[in-house]
Amino acid sequence: MDSPSHGAHGSHGSLKSYTVGFALSLLLTFASFGAVMLDVLPRQLRLPVIVMLCVAQLLVQLVYFLHMGSSPDQRSNTGIFICTALLIAIVVAGSLWVMHNANLNMMPMQLTPAEARAKE
Repeated sequence: MDSPSHGAHGSHGSLKSYTVGFALSLLLTFASFGAVMLDVLPRQLRLPVIVMLCVAQLLVQLVYFLHMGSSPDQRSNTGIFICTALLIAIVVAGSLWVMHNANLNMMPMQLTPAEARAKE
């Protein structure tokens, strides 16, 4: 029986789905560890492979443990998650852009003010 705090739709997974999610998480973790420690990949491919495994791990966590999906009872949670992720991406990208422009427009420390004015 569902508890009132979890709703009547039964949005929680079964033991089987949690076991599958746990097994996939372990597999992806061991694959990431193995990609670095066993030297089976060229150095140039390590980072892209780790990032791909990281994204796969994120998707497994979201689907199997946080129950994000397209089912009608989970659409609002998925939408809120996507909006939050976009907001975080905008804040991070904007901050990096502002810091980059500030760095480009700052006066170099090795020049005196007179030398900097002369360059303009």
